[in-house]
Amino acid sequence: MSPLPFALEENALARALRARREPYIDLTLSNPTAAGLPYEEEKILGALSRREVLRYQPHPRGLLSAREAVAEFCGVDPERIVLTSSTSEAYSLLFKLLCQPGDEVLAPEPSYPLFAYLTALESVRLVPYPLRWDGEWHLDPAALRLSDRTRALLVVSPGNPTGAYLKKAELAQLVRCPLICDEVFADYPVGDDSRRARSCGNDRVLTFTLSGLSKVAGLPQLKLAWCAVSGPGAEAALHKLELIADTYLSVNTPVQVAARDLLETRHSFQRALRSRLAANRAALQGARRPDASWDVLGSEGGWSAILSVPRSRSEEEWALALLEAGALAHPGYFFDFPPGSGAHLVVSLLPEPAEFARGVQILARTLG
Repeated sequence: MSPLPFALEENALARALRARREPYIDLTLSNPTAAGLPYEEEKILGALSRREVLRYQPHPRGLLSAREAVAEFCGVDPERIVLTSSTSEAYSLLFKLLCQPGDEVLAPEPSYPLFAYLTALESVRLVPYPLRWDGEWHLDPAALRLSDRTRALLVVSPGNPTGAYLKKAELAQLVRCPLICDEVFADYPVGDDSRRARSCGNDRVLTFTLSGLSKVAGLPQLKLAWCAVSGPGAEAALHKLELIADTYLSVNTPVQVAARDLLETRHSFQRALRSRLAANRAALQGARRPDASWDVLGSEGGWSAILSVPRSRSEEEWALALLEAGALAHPGYFFDFPPGSGAHLVVSLLPEPAEFARGVQILARTLG
């Protein structure tokens, strides 16, 4: 058995958090259900209490009624949808579909630290590619190192934490291998997103588009995600994916029965969250003095913000200093920023605005 790349020892920030007794402001909050956001509670609870939840009628791609609801959201045929319990599970199924042990998939850096674990668990080799920063983050097709063992290219649009969308011009060049496009944050743009590519229905290359209730409706506890399949070879891929999904049948019946109503609640949730994100983004920008030694990098969407910070301390030292002052932020190395890209901290824009404003004042005083 090959050892998995799991670092079980605590880093300095984890040790400091465990030892801390004083309260602090969490600027890393990622759980929408803990952020004081409004939900249509009666509609959600009613949708989950129908009599249909007592009947088990499994389908490897998911109940047709649920796939129809998701297909309307995605703008595709329900037969092109496969339901999963999470996007992490969707990645796992897709790696089983596309890869043999030792095959390679390409994934972006910086990005959320998940792909190394998902690929290792499937005995797949992860090959990072750098996202370029030139005032905005973008994917450079010339930087992709494909080999004869490359089986898929992973794209997160918008990225976490970069907030960068895949652009139409970039998507047009991604035709050399199957594309897995994670669009869980796609409903939260900042400003004009007219250049944004939408991978659903992409007909240039075999494409798997992922999303789910976790971010779309702020319901991570209900465990429903989906994969929309398009492009050359989609039918053959769907038949094989159906067989893999049939082996697990992991999506529970209640959430599938409730899927349409749960998706409908996204409208009120997203309005509230977009307002929250805009307010917190403005508070973060407003906390920075014109002569400050730190800055907020531009973002096109998502729930996070990246700060460029002075190199007078390491990222971990800045995070520890912030925690000592009473606020928690993530050091950039958690997200594998490319070498030479500077020093960074990452904060969530999800916290309640008054709490967030207090946190960024601590941040501004600490960073100088």
